[in-house]
Amino acid sequence: MTDPDDKAKLDALSARIDAIKDEHAPKPRTPDHHSQAQLAWRMVIELVAGLGIGFGMGYGLDALLGTSPWLMVVFIFLGLAAGIKTMMRSAEEVQSKQAAEQAEDETHPKG
Repeated sequence: MTDPDDKAKLDALSARIDAIKDEHAPKPRTPDHHSQAQLAWRMVIELVAGLGIGFGMGYGLDALLGTSPWLMVVFIFLGLAAGIKTMMRSAEEVQSKQAAEQAEDETHPKG
């Protein structure tokens, strides 16, 4: 039925196909250091945005109500608190993503 020579040819072809698949297989994912920089910039922007919004609201209310610098000072501190809270929320989000990836790697080891 099947010639032993055909079997050897199929085995050789299969070995060549496996070698080519291994050669063109996607590389394992390495940690991207740019994503850490993006995270840092995101947190800085969140803090500065909170301060800027607080300053703008306080300055605007001071101009309308004539309570110069008091509302601006209060709203700057409120903006700082809001910015810090947003930064902490972002850090928790990233930490939970990393924990989920680590748990997935532990349950499905590559190798």
